[in-house]
Amino acid sequence: MKLNSKSGLAILLIACGALILLGKIGFGLGYLMSFLFPIALLGLGYYGIRNGSKFFGWAIFVVGLFALIGKFSGLFAIIFAAGLIIFGISILKKKRSIV
Repeated sequence: MKLNSKSGLAILLIACGALILLGKIGFGLGYLMSFLFPIALLGLGYYGIRNGSKFFGWAIFVVGLFALIGKFSGLFAIIFAAGLIIFGISILKKKRSIV
């Protein structure tokens, strides 16, 4: 079997369909499956931008990016909280060294 752009897309679609089907049956990857759609949107947007459909490519890419940021919002909250704690500790250390 020769691999070209159409066969690569076909393999990608088959793999995505198999992962979705396994998730519905109960043998899925659980939480990781929820990242499949936003990442697929990012890939389709990038593919659209590269092939000349800049408006629709960027629109799909931005929607996928916002969806992926939404998936990582819990991680961003943890990083933000850790940053606040570290910043607060650094402020306390600076006040003690002055006194």
